[in-house]
Amino acid sequence: MKFHSLLLGVSAGTLGFSGIAASQETSSQPAAAPRVVLEEVVVTAERRTESLQTTAIAATVLSGQELANRGTNIVDQLQFIVPSTTVNNFGQGIDFNIRGIGKGEHNTQTGTGVITYRDSVASFPGYFTEEPYYDIARVEVLRGPQGTFAGQNATGGAVFVTSNDPVIGGGHQGYFQSQLGNYSNYGLQGAINLPVNDSFAARIAVNGEARDSFYNISGPWTGSDGKLRSGSARLGLLWQPSDSSSVLFKTDYNYIDMGAYPADQVLATNDMFDIAANSDLKALDRFGRVTLKIDHRFSSGTTLRSVSGYQDGNTAYRADLDGTDQGYPPPATNRRWGFRDSVDETIYSQEFNLISSDSGSFQWVVGAYYQSNDYDFPAGEFVIDTFDPLGIPAATYVLAGTNKTWNAAGFGQVTYDFASGFQLQFGTRYSDAHTSNVVHVMQYGTPIDDQQSASYSNWSGKVALNWTVNDQNFLYAFYATGYKPGGLNVPVGFGLPAPFDKEEVKSAEIGWKSRTLNGHVHAQLNAYYNNYDKFQVIVAYPAFPVFGFELNVPDTTTIYGFEAQIQAAFGNFSIDGGVGTTDSSLGKFYAVDPRAGVSFVPCDPKTGPETARCINLKGQDQTYAPDFTFNLGTQYEFTFGGGDTLTPRLSYAHVSQQWATLFEDRTLGDRIEARNIWNAQVAWMHGKFVTTLFGTNITDEHYVGAINSGLRFAGLPRQFGLRMMKTF
Repeated sequence: MKFHSLLLGVSAGTLGFSGIAASQETSSQPAAAPRVVLEEVVVTAERRTESLQTTAIAATVLSGQELANRGTNIVDQLQFIVPSTTVNNFGQGIDFNIRGIGKGEHNTQTGTGVITYRDSVASFPGYFTEEPYYDIARVEVLRGPQGTFAGQNATGGAVFVTSNDPVIGGGHQGYFQSQLGNYSNYGLQGAINLPVNDSFAARIAVNGEARDSFYNISGPWTGSDGKLRSGSARLGLLWQPSDSSSVLFKTDYNYIDMGAYPADQVLATNDMFDIAANSDLKALDRFGRVTLKIDHRFSSGTTLRSVSGYQDGNTAYRADLDGTDQGYPPPATNRRWGFRDSVDETIYSQEFNLISSDSGSFQWVVGAYYQSNDYDFPAGEFVIDTFDPLGIPAATYVLAGTNKTWNAAGFGQVTYDFASGFQLQFGTRYSDAHTSNVVHVMQYGTPIDDQQSASYSNWSGKVALNWTVNDQNFLYAFYATGYKPGGLNVPVGFGLPAPFDKEEVKSAEIGWKSRTLNGHVHAQLNAYYNNYDKFQVIVAYPAFPVFGFELNVPDTTTIYGFEAQIQAAFGNFSIDGGVGTTDSSLGKFYAVDPRAGVSFVPCDPKTGPETARCINLKGQDQTYAPDFTFNLGTQYEFTFGGGDTLTPRLSYAHVSQQWATLFEDRTLGDRIEARNIWNAQVAWMHGKFVTTLFGTNITDEHYVGAINSGLRFAGLPRQFGLRMMKTF
């Protein structure tokens, strides 16, 4: 482990810049005077509002204002501000991993291990990942399994995104922001609070952005070249009929046309923004959400809460699978590989909580949860096609049908405060999950019907011992577990293959949080050790390695590491930073790499035997688990007469190299190289106007953002521009 890196991270720190803002607290007010001490940061993930510095969770919490200052408006960029986090975007989905645990395979059957909540509702687990951050109150990124409250899809962690609520009695507050930048980028967003009466208020927020393509594409391709056209809107309604009751309704709609996600072959040596293609290109998401949160507090102080959600969307994607323009035009022996799909997804969810009063030494939460998630693949819309010039049916793979999933859970947590600042917590969750396929496949001329189902259940939870040493120091130690359900393999021509099993993680963590130097510095330091069982991975089918197949690593993978975060503010100067180190080792596992050519020799995952093609992967690194992540940001606020301020900010982030597959074969392009990202901005505040000159990835590092299906996808290049915001 890199202990010198850990010490470097402890000496770094974080900020709270009052520049371009979208948070409720600052969007309608001029920036306040420089802070003498840091504001208290809260987390809400355990269904209460608690101080981050006295909660046994490793977390990064950022306001909407802080997200904007760090150049973060989509999920991809969280990896540059959160320790031990990687977000690899390959187009129609992302590999979001925390501490090497999350999502490593790309299909509707493989759940995510880092679940995202939007306004208290668990959001889409795989598609619709580029939903923008606008008019945001806060984003909480929790690291480690969240098996009690976030449930089955939180083996790696959870992300809670909360938009600004309407404010009753808050006046007609809001903001308007415009943006101009390179690549012919322009954007508009704004929000307004509408107080109707003393018990009802509304908030309306909108966001739109357009940008030209990053890519130069040659070849006879069709469709879009990657131009962005995005529009989003949100309506919030808050009704408080009494001091003890509230009803919060939110609905939003997103139209996100990314144009395309052009990609070329993973071993290509050309600049990754110079692409050759000969297939149709498209990337369009259209989706909406409705959430309803009802709270009622009884005279005893206990709160009954209901959170309902409905989400519906369509994602349409088209890509060139071979990443070249070769094979076109004829002769007939040359083919071009292409992929297209259009998938409808609908989610219903309902959660009930009963939350005790915060007073007293004994507190508790109990809850129940249900969610259904249906995927529909319309006929003729999911196609892998070689576009054979002769129209040979055996050149096409077509899938149509439905995949329906549901899960139900009951959970609870109790907390007891002892003398001398000690606290004991115990939480548990029982989950049931079910998945079913009603699918018809035309596999290269062979019709296959797939009607399968599988069920999974699990107990997960957490036991924590916490100690509030004094007002400045908090220590914790816990043991937590989490799980992710298994799923179904699509048939590959020789019967219905067995389902793959659930994943489980067992995690031990110790941590220290402090407030030092009279509140000027907040620090977090933690160490963790994970046993990761039954990792879900796609390899060659064990009995007949000609075909790919998803199964579980039979042995235990170990993952351990250290993390540190620090925030510091001294008058006009502030600094922020975070560091994470990770070491991982795969358990014994034999597999055939399907990319290395056809193999007809069986390869048992547990016993092998080891051959030139049946490889023992024991000791390999976990996928998407970089050894080292680091981020550092600093700023200084210059003040002038009349209350004007000028605030320059500079930040740096490093994500070390990582592996995209367990085979770790550089000759096949498995290695994702390190990323080093510099961002900078200068914000001038004059009254209620803020003008910000910004730049992201200012060194214009061209880095691989993801590897999937033998293709490399580029990360975001240098972008710069000017934002102008007025609050009112």
